Amino acid sequence: MRRVVVTGLGVVGPCGNTTAETWDALVNARSGVGPITRFACEGWPSRIAGEVKGLDGTSVVGKRLVRRLGLFMLYALAAGDQVLADAGFDLAAHRRGEDDDREPTGDGLAWPDPDRFGVYIGSGIGGFPEIVDHANLIAAQGAERLSPFFIPRSLINLATGQAAIRYGARGPSVCVATACAVGNHAIGEAWRTIRDGSADVVLAGGTEAALTPLGYVGFMNMKALSRRNDDPARASRPFDRGRDGFVMSEGSGLVLLEELEHAKRRGARIYCELTGYAATTDAHHVTAPAPGGAGAARCMVAALRSAGIRPDAVDYVNAHGTSTPANDAAECSAIKTVFGDHAYKLAVSSTKGVTGHLLGAAGGVEAVATAMALHTGIVPPTANLEDPDPMCDLDFVPQTARESRPRVAMSNGFGFGGTNAVLVFRKWEGT
Repeated sequence: MRRVVVTGLGVVGPCGNTTAETWDALVNARSGVGPITRFACEGWPSRIAGEVKGLDGTSVVGKRLVRRLGLFMLYALAAGDQVLADAGFDLAAHRRGEDDDREPTGDGLAWPDPDRFGVYIGSGIGGFPEIVDHANLIAAQGAERLSPFFIPRSLINLATGQAAIRYGARGPSVCVATACAVGNHAIGEAWRTIRDGSADVVLAGGTEAALTPLGYVGFMNMKALSRRNDDPARASRPFDRGRDGFVMSEGSGLVLLEELEHAKRRGARIYCELTGYAATTDAHHVTAPAPGGAGAARCMVAALRSAGIRPDAVDYVNAHGTSTPANDAAECSAIKTVFGDHAYKLAVSSTKGVTGHLLGAAGGVEAVATAMALHTGIVPPTANLEDPDPMCDLDFVPQTARESRPRVAMSNGFGFGGTNAVLVFRKWEGT
């Protein structure tokens, strides 16, 4: 069976618009959460978010294209450019070839073979800002004012579509839309595609740009958001007794998955190996997890089986850990169900204490964090975990990063509708 490795990483998010900036923030527990600047929200019960800051879309894609992209697409392309450069591919040379009107080609070494190059980028909500803005435009100025680019700017699959066009990827192209589990699902399905022989290289992960008044108030009125407005940096506190909801964030997290022999032939730097993936559904409730995290537990067991790894071989779990009372408790219970006594020997952390919850981009960013933990030997902490919930009694690596050199790591992703997706990674040791 073909093996799949991670050879490129890219992040756009509230802690910075590169992998290096984000990783530095994660290991130093430096929050990217702050007061909302994107829109007026005075007097609202929740007024904080993890906004993307300082991203110049024109410098990423040019003046002409930036006007035709939804914001979630721009985030994905900014992260995608990073991923391909990080993996050792020359995007500038590829773009010059396009400008010469040449047929896209690639031998897999200088650039991926277009017919063996896929894109799996998902989103939970997609073009929310574009939908809201254009609906308001019609109401204020009439139907004739609607841009002909409205549909291409808002369709949820066009982050994948725009990336495929930009990178000349003519292999499998799939958009996953499974709420907050979407990044894990996209990466896992991309892994299957390479493993089964339909592609050699796939750009995969998630992207989200839902920070609009409508999107924000929707979650706020569900009472899902933190109200720690006076202390934004400490508002997202997974597994802490005082957690009061998640912090809504935005951005994109992508990885490049590559068939092992293909990566070796071109001398690629390998971060880690992706060895297993599983997806399950709670079939229980629209928003609440199944009692005791039963669906999540089944998914973790299936992912370990997929990877051919015993529970006691796992060293680190990057938890979904949203900082909501019910979900954190259910995930902790699920981990204990799956790992038994070994659960208390695991390092478990949620990076959402730093990033907030990037919704459809969360799984991609957390896959990057998990890959970096294996690559560097450093487990990022659970920021703001000061008073652990008695129901959450595992080793959640509170507040301070730990050098523990994990060899096997799991990354969890769960979403509304009871959708679950779990990835299993192994440290790359050259064999």
